[in-house]
Amino acid sequence: MAWKTIERPGYLGKKRDEVQRSWDERFGVGNWKIAWVWSGLVLDRPEALQLYEDGYYEFLKFSSRTLKWLVRTASDVYDTAPSNVSAGFSYDIQETINNHIHDVAIRRAVFRNGVWFEGSQLIQVRGKGSDGESLSPHLVPFHRHDLILDANIRDYGGKGLWWRQLGIPKSIEEFYQHNKVLQIRE
Repeated sequence: MAWKTIERPGYLGKKRDEVQRSWDERFGVGNWKIAWVWSGLVLDRPEALQLYEDGYYEFLKFSSRTLKWLVRTASDVYDTAPSNVSAGFSYDIQETINNHIHDVAIRRAVFRNGVWFEGSQLIQVRGKGSDGESLSPHLVPFHRHDLILDANIRDYGGKGLWWRQLGIPKSIEEFYQHNKVLQIRE
Protein backbone atom coordinates (compact mmCIF):
# COMPACT_ATOMS: atom_id res chain seq x y z
CA MET A 1 0.00 0.00 0.00
CA ALA A 2 1.32 3.45 -0.91
CA TRP A 3 1.69 6.45 1.36
CA LYS A 4 1.04 10.07 0.36
CA THR A 5 2.56 13.10 2.13
CA ILE A 6 -0.13 15.64 2.99
CA GLU A 7 1.63 18.11 5.29
CA ARG A 8 4.68 18.92 7.36
CA PRO A 9 3.40 18.95 10.93
CA GLY A 10 6.52 20.17 12.72
CA TYR A 11 6.51 20.34 16.51
CA LEU A 12 3.51 18.75 18.24
CA GLY A 13 4.61 19.35 21.82
CA LYS A 14 2.07 18.90 24.59
CA LYS A 15 -0.69 18.68 21.99
CA ARG A 16 0.77 15.48 20.52
CA ASP A 17 -1.91 13.12 21.86
CA GLU A 18 -4.73 15.49 20.93
CA VAL A 19 -3.38 16.00 17.40
CA GLN A 20 -2.83 12.29 16.89
CA ARG A 21 -6.41 11.55 18.05
CA SER A 22 -7.66 14.07 15.49
CA TRP A 23 -5.67 12.26 12.77
CA ASP A 24 -7.18 8.95 13.92
CA GLU A 25 -10.65 10.48 13.58
CA ARG A 26 -9.91 12.12 10.24
CA PHE A 27 -7.95 9.34 8.50
CA GLY A 28 -8.68 6.25 10.60
CA VAL A 29 -6.46 4.41 13.06
CA GLY A 30 -3.44 2.98 11.22
CA ASN A 31 -4.10 5.05 8.09
CA TRP A 32 -1.59 7.80 8.86
CA LYS A 33 2.03 7.93 9.96
CA ILE A 34 4.80 10.35 10.75
CA ALA A 35 7.85 10.02 8.49
CA TRP A 36 10.88 12.15 7.59
CA VAL A 37 12.09 13.38 4.21
CA TRP A 38 15.78 12.87 3.50
CA SER A 39 17.45 13.63 0.18
CA GLY A 40 14.44 12.59 -1.89
CA LEU A 41 13.62 9.57 0.30
CA VAL A 42 10.87 9.19 2.87
CA LEU A 43 12.15 7.53 6.02
CA ASP A 44 10.33 5.84 8.85
CA ARG A 45 11.13 6.52 12.50
CA PRO A 46 14.05 4.07 12.91
CA GLU A 47 15.97 5.58 9.98
CA ALA A 48 15.19 9.15 11.06
CA LEU A 49 16.36 8.38 14.59
CA GLN A 50 19.58 6.94 13.16
CA LEU A 51 20.24 10.26 11.43
CA TYR A 52 19.32 12.14 14.63
CA GLU A 53 21.79 9.97 16.54
CA ASP A 54 24.42 10.43 13.81
CA GLY A 55 24.18 14.17 14.50
CA TYR A 56 25.24 13.56 18.10
CA TYR A 57 27.87 11.03 17.08
CA GLU A 58 29.51 13.46 14.64
CA PHE A 59 29.29 16.35 17.12
CA LEU A 60 30.93 14.36 19.92
CA LYS A 61 33.52 12.88 17.55
CA PHE A 62 34.71 16.36 16.56
CA SER A 63 34.15 18.02 19.93
CA SER A 64 36.55 15.99 22.03
CA ARG A 65 36.40 18.55 24.82
CA THR A 66 32.65 18.06 25.22
CA LEU A 67 32.96 14.29 24.98
CA LYS A 68 35.74 14.18 27.59
CA TRP A 69 33.74 16.41 29.96
CA LEU A 70 30.63 14.26 29.50
CA VAL A 71 32.25 10.89 30.14
CA ARG A 72 34.31 12.18 33.09
CA THR A 73 31.35 13.93 34.74
CA ALA A 74 28.30 11.82 33.93
CA SER A 75 27.27 8.45 35.26
CA ASP A 76 24.51 8.62 32.61
CA VAL A 77 22.18 11.17 30.99
CA TYR A 78 18.45 11.79 31.08
CA ASP A 79 15.96 14.07 29.37
CA THR A 80 12.54 14.38 31.05
CA ALA A 81 13.09 12.32 34.24
CA PRO A 82 15.85 10.26 35.87
CA SER A 83 13.80 7.15 34.98
CA ASN A 84 14.80 7.77 31.33
CA VAL A 85 18.03 5.92 32.10
CA SER A 86 16.03 2.68 32.03
CA ALA A 87 15.61 3.14 28.25
CA GLY A 88 19.31 2.40 27.78
CA PHE A 89 19.91 2.19 24.02
CA SER A 90 16.21 1.78 23.10
CA TYR A 91 14.23 4.58 21.49
CA ASP A 92 11.08 2.53 22.04
CA ILE A 93 11.14 2.63 25.84
CA GLN A 94 9.19 5.79 26.66
CA GLU A 95 8.08 5.73 30.29
CA THR A 96 7.18 9.43 30.62
CA ILE A 97 4.43 11.51 28.99
CA ASN A 98 6.93 13.44 26.87
CA ASN A 99 9.08 11.50 24.43
CA HIS A 100 12.76 11.38 25.27
CA ILE A 101 15.05 10.51 22.42
CA HIS A 102 18.10 12.72 22.71
CA ASP A 103 19.21 11.04 25.93
CA VAL A 104 19.13 7.71 24.08
CA ALA A 105 20.90 9.27 21.08
CA ILE A 106 23.62 10.67 23.34
CA ARG A 107 24.13 7.30 25.08
CA ARG A 108 24.43 5.57 21.73
CA ALA A 109 26.75 8.28 20.32
CA VAL A 110 29.04 8.06 23.36
CA PHE A 111 29.22 4.28 22.92
CA ARG A 112 29.85 4.60 19.18
CA ASN A 113 32.74 6.97 19.97
CA GLY A 114 34.37 4.12 21.90
CA VAL A 115 33.97 5.46 25.43
CA TRP A 116 31.44 5.25 28.27
CA PHE A 117 30.33 7.25 31.29
CA GLU A 118 32.81 7.17 34.19
CA GLY A 119 31.51 10.06 36.28
CA SER A 120 29.29 10.19 39.33
CA GLN A 121 26.62 12.67 38.23
CA LEU A 122 23.35 11.88 36.50
CA ILE A 123 23.25 14.71 33.95
CA GLN A 124 20.04 16.20 32.59
CA VAL A 125 20.40 17.10 28.91
CA ARG A 126 17.27 19.22 28.68
CA GLY A 127 16.28 22.59 29.97
CA LYS A 128 17.78 25.97 30.54
CA GLY A 129 20.38 25.89 33.26
CA SER A 130 20.74 22.11 33.40
CA ASP A 131 24.30 20.77 33.56
CA GLY A 132 23.89 19.18 30.13
CA GLU A 133 22.02 22.06 28.50
CA SER A 134 24.73 22.40 25.83
CA LEU A 135 23.74 18.92 24.58
CA SER A 136 20.10 19.88 23.97
CA PRO A 137 19.21 19.06 20.35
CA HIS A 138 18.46 22.71 19.50
CA LEU A 139 22.01 23.65 20.52
CA VAL A 140 23.93 20.91 18.71
CA PRO A 141 24.66 21.41 14.99
CA PHE A 142 23.35 18.77 12.62
CA HIS A 143 26.08 17.06 10.60
CA ARG A 144 24.20 17.30 7.26
CA HIS A 145 22.68 20.77 7.52
CA ASP A 146 22.48 20.91 3.72
CA LEU A 147 19.65 18.35 3.84
CA ILE A 148 17.44 20.18 6.35
CA LEU A 149 14.24 21.41 4.71
CA ASP A 150 13.00 24.99 4.97
CA ALA A 151 10.75 26.14 7.81
CA ASN A 152 7.45 25.82 5.92
CA ILE A 153 5.84 23.65 8.61
CA ARG A 154 2.58 23.65 10.55
CA ASP A 155 2.74 24.74 14.19
CA TYR A 156 0.54 22.33 16.12
CA GLY A 157 2.52 22.81 19.33
CA GLY A 158 1.87 26.56 19.45
CA LYS A 159 5.48 27.49 20.17
CA GLY A 160 6.55 28.64 16.74
CA LEU A 161 10.03 27.65 15.71
CA TRP A 162 11.22 27.49 19.34
CA TRP A 163 14.38 25.56 18.35
CA ARG A 164 15.48 28.53 16.23
CA GLN A 165 14.46 31.15 18.77
CA LEU A 166 16.36 29.43 21.59
CA GLY A 167 19.06 27.58 19.71
CA ILE A 168 21.36 27.64 16.75
CA PRO A 169 20.57 27.41 13.02
CA LYS A 170 20.74 23.97 11.39
CA SER A 171 20.56 22.04 14.66
CA ILE A 172 19.61 18.42 15.28
CA GLU A 173 16.19 19.63 16.46
CA GLU A 174 15.75 21.61 13.25
CA PHE A 175 16.36 18.47 11.20
CA TYR A 176 13.88 16.50 13.33
CA GLN A 177 11.11 19.10 13.07
CA HIS A 178 11.62 20.47 9.54
CA ASN A 179 12.00 17.14 7.78
CA LYS A 180 8.99 15.56 9.52
CA VAL A 181 5.96 14.80 7.31
CA LEU A 182 2.46 13.44 7.86
CA GLN A 183 1.54 10.69 5.44
CA ILE A 184 -1.78 8.97 4.80
CA ARG A 185 -2.59 5.71 3.05
CA GLU A 186 -3.62 6.19 -0.55
